[in-house]
Amino acid sequence: MLADTSIPISGRLGPLVGAVDQGTSSTRFLVFSATTGEVLTYHQVEVAQHYPKEGWVEQDCNELLKSVHTCILKAVENLKSLEIDPGDIKAVGITNQRETTVVWDRTTGLPLCNAIVWLDARTASTVEAILKETPGQNKDYLKDLCGLPISTYFSALKLRWLLDNLPEVQEAAAQGNLLFGTVDSWLLWNLTGGLDGGLHVTDVTNASRTMLMNISTLQWDANLCKFFKIPMSILPEIRSSSEIYGYITKGPLLGIPISGVLGDQQAALVGQMCLSRGQAKNTYGTGCFLLYNTGTQIVQSEHGLLTTVGYKLGKKSPTIYALEGSVAIAGAAVTWLRDNLHVIKSSTDIEPLAKKVKDSGGVYFVPAFSGLFAPYWRSDARGTICGLTQASTSAHLARAVLEAVCFQTREILDAMQKDSGITLNKLQVDGGMTCNNTLMQLQADIAGVPVGTSHTRSGETDTWQSRD
Repeated sequence: MLADTSIPISGRLGPLVGAVDQGTSSTRFLVFSATTGEVLTYHQVEVAQHYPKEGWVEQDCNELLKSVHTCILKAVENLKSLEIDPGDIKAVGITNQRETTVVWDRTTGLPLCNAIVWLDARTASTVEAILKETPGQNKDYLKDLCGLPISTYFSALKLRWLLDNLPEVQEAAAQGNLLFGTVDSWLLWNLTGGLDGGLHVTDVTNASRTMLMNISTLQWDANLCKFFKIPMSILPEIRSSSEIYGYITKGPLLGIPISGVLGDQQAALVGQMCLSRGQAKNTYGTGCFLLYNTGTQIVQSEHGLLTTVGYKLGKKSPTIYALEGSVAIAGAAVTWLRDNLHVIKSSTDIEPLAKKVKDSGGVYFVPAFSGLFAPYWRSDARGTICGLTQASTSAHLARAVLEAVCFQTREILDAMQKDSGITLNKLQVDGGMTCNNTLMQLQADIAGVPVGTSHTRSGETDTWQSRD
């Protein structure tokens, strides 16, 4: 008698691994074969960003959590329709947008406000006030301890703003009920039980983006916390990037261990197999993030880059560090063209529009919507479009937007070369914008190096050669 093939067959594709990918614009849950690395299925939903005031960017913490639950549920349903047993998922990992700041009440489990997104620039006045009290008003005063400049970008400034400005946060802190975390901590706490024993933890890569972790000891630093006036009692426990943190307590993956956490850009570094010193990758998403593996050596940049933890794949494994160039606005500029200027109807429309012209016609775009990140770290910078003439068209503007992403990346590459003394012979790339062939060719031309993807869904690779 023939077997009923509509029933999922356990072990048919070997052990599986699930991955939560909670980003700025969307959440995904993907299921991989642990033996081949093949993506078997996934589900993705968009998440909203809110802009209550100029320069403010927020997200609903509960919506982020709900989106994770939805994606897990739908992906499991997909597995069943493919006759794959969801019980073959042996472990789940989390990767997340970094620096985005969540505060919640340990007694109610409820967020005390919306999450302040990494792009948010409301803390410019907080940065200014702190710099006035900093020796020499030097924004790099803390870099030896945490690897980061004093900037609106990082979690400590956002947390300080919340403690200074929101009475509900102040009250929770006074009562000893306040918990802080980046998005990974918020998700982990809820997935492992929430009020019923949820774990308040983070990993070294996310902790390294707060300005509160000592980059050498990998622990919260009392001097840094004192500098920002942050009570250490509200901070999560720091763990490695690869260990069993806890177990999922509800839903279709009940009892499955959560065994990996990496900030999204560090996850891309690992995913691109940039595991040797001197290898680098660039991710094109809402922003643009170039990470350069420096091995076990902590390299302090002299040219505006960040020193960050790349990964630590186990409690007893070595800590791998990286230099990072962070660009605030990349894909977000395309979204701006679509939603604010209505130049395009869909983000994918930018490529055919930009291809209508051979160059930008002298139009240049500086997308400093929330200041400039690396290598300038100017929170007071604002966006500008210049070079417009009567002959300028929407196609020229579209091309200028794509070129702006590439010029910013070129600046980061130049800074990395100055810091490391090594010239890259190829730039590995990933992220949603890499499907734009025009952008990738522009990047190869402007950077002067070949640009390549490591993996596509077909298992093949793409490379764009520099024509200059």
